[in-house]
Amino acid sequence: MSWSVAYKDPKQNVQLDPIVKSVNWSGDIKQAARKLVVEISNTRDLRKLFMTFEKGAELRLILNGKQELFRGVLFADQINAKGQMTLTAYDENIYLTKSTDTKIFRGQSASAIVSKLCSEFSIPTGEIQDTGYVIPKLVFREKTLFEMMVTALTETQKQNGQHFWITSREGKLELRARKEQKGKWVLENGVNVLDASYSQSIEETRTQTKVIGGDGEKKEISATAKDGELIKRFGIMQHLEKPDKDMTRSQMEQRAKQLLKDLATIEDEARIECLGISDVVSGSCVYVREAVTGILGGYYISSDEHRFENGSHTMSLTLSATDDIPKMEYKEAKGAK
Repeated sequence: MSWSVAYKDPKQNVQLDPIVKSVNWSGDIKQAARKLVVEISNTRDLRKLFMTFEKGAELRLILNGKQELFRGVLFADQINAKGQMTLTAYDENIYLTKSTDTKIFRGQSASAIVSKLCSEFSIPTGEIQDTGYVIPKLVFREKTLFEMMVTALTETQKQNGQHFWITSREGKLELRARKEQKGKWVLENGVNVLDASYSQSIEETRTQTKVIGGDGEKKEISATAKDGELIKRFGIMQHLEKPDKDMTRSQMEQRAKQLLKDLATIEDEARIECLGISDVVSGSCVYVREAVTGILGGYYISSDEHRFENGSHTMSLTLSATDDIPKMEYKEAKGAK
């Protein structure tokens, strides 16, 4: 396995490999963009730099000369008196967090909202999969593009149970459906696991959900859903929600059931240090066998950090048994019509 870092600006297009000391490539399912941090030694004699770098230039991380792991924009650099320099880049989705606006969307799906925002703010797109559910109305005041998109995806997931996530590939934003996965990669102690830890919690568990509809002029209606077995084990812990006042009883019942499905779970989290696998990134799935902690089965990767240094590749993973995509609750802005 070999890896390479390429740098490109209007004046130069070079491989940085001779001066690279280490590379950290990381991501988090709840963050808009993946991140690349490259440590280089940018001088030989402490007098003259090998090269200069321009903010806004492009950095790429290439595996085995052909597989592009990362393409992004140089946002920051830092150098000390010994010429040791750090370059920090993010993929193109970082621009979702750099623009704020006020928007009203009526009768549009989340995928249509994503496409419209990307078009308006000149963000290149690849595949945008159809999210299906048409959202009656969303009003955003002073929200980032990422907040708008995630809120729309959250509303979709609440209604039809479909999970979608935003990612970037070869410099283009993509919206993909999260489907049931089987762990293609196996992480096992004594083979490729270096360290591990595991925790469980019911602090965010809800055993009952209630959705309330209507307003001051209409009779209030509600729908509830319960998990009897969890109520016996943990007691009643109810989630209450008051969505769009125009929602029908059937839609409310559907939402209550979907909310229960999402919330009636025991939260667990595993952390794994292991030998690096380039395809194992946030959003993918692995199968783990770790005897001491008892981590066994398929897990989604919530966050990852890959480190390339001195010819080695290791990674740190945060795992979750649930599909821990980012969620943002919608609250209608005052005065919205």
